[in-house]
Amino acid sequence: MIEEGKAYVDDTPADKMKLEREQRVESTNRSNDVEKNLALWQEMVNGTEIGQKCCVRAKIDMSSPNGCMRDPTIYRCKNEPHPRTGTKYKVYPTYDFACPIVDSIEGVTHTLRTMEYHDRDDQFYWFIDALKLRKPHIWEYSRLNMTNTVLSKRKLTWFVESGLVDGWDDPRFPTVRGIIRRGMTVEGLREFIIAQGSSKSVVFMNWDKIWAFNKKVIDPIAPRYTAINYDNRVVVNVAGAKLEKVEVPVHPKNESLGKKTVTLGPRIYIDYEDAEALKEGENATFINWGNLLIKKNPHG
Repeated sequence: MIEEGKAYVDDTPADKMKLEREQRVESTNRSNDVEKNLALWQEMVNGTEIGQKCCVRAKIDMSSPNGCMRDPTIYRCKNEPHPRTGTKYKVYPTYDFACPIVDSIEGVTHTLRTMEYHDRDDQFYWFIDALKLRKPHIWEYSRLNMTNTVLSKRKLTWFVESGLVDGWDDPRFPTVRGIIRRGMTVEGLREFIIAQGSSKSVVFMNWDKIWAFNKKVIDPIAPRYTAINYDNRVVVNVAGAKLEKVEVPVHPKNESLGKKTVTLGPRIYIDYEDAEALKEGENATFINWGNLLIKKNPHG
């Protein structure tokens, strides 16, 4: 691209470059000849002090109303070791430059992107045309937002690095790993995503929607067990009841899941909140037992 005059090397300080792009002012390096650009490019490849001050910019259109077309940076120096290649390379392509190349080379026919990248579509196609690569088709759809939820990876990373959560699989996190650890099934998540379809309208979804899909998956196969907070228990005295153990289905609508043992007797425990709801003189249904007449309730 440098040899074809489609890119140039720029050593303009970042703050000044940002201001020039906002004001649509061309860099003084934009008119550098190919030889000078190649020489500076070699400095970048070698990771020299001069090279580290430079970046490679695509020569597109500094007067464009689309800021993404105002000579975006396509290569930068990076001295940090690469996890695979170590310190072998000093220069790396930017995300916006690498994506269209990778999509084209790897045979991607449709690049699926959320609407927030719309301003970068022209830039995407410009890179493809400049490099004479096969052109993938961009398909845009709206981002799925969850109400009262932080979805920014940058902000979520802060929580992880600050040690405020267990990790990316913290059950409070709106990540795939997080909600699966919380109880979401892969099938339920898949059905939820399929149901959203492909829309270009901004969507804000309540969490009860996604959990409703999960319920449809687990409800027919989830065993039923009962537990209460022992410190918050209330004793119910059942007149005339005998202490006994009975076998009942683990799931009232799915006997294939087997049975469980339930203990019945003159004294049973219920939650304090349930006790408050019981009214004297009324019948209350106790699961796996039947209706009991409430004769006296000091908690009601």
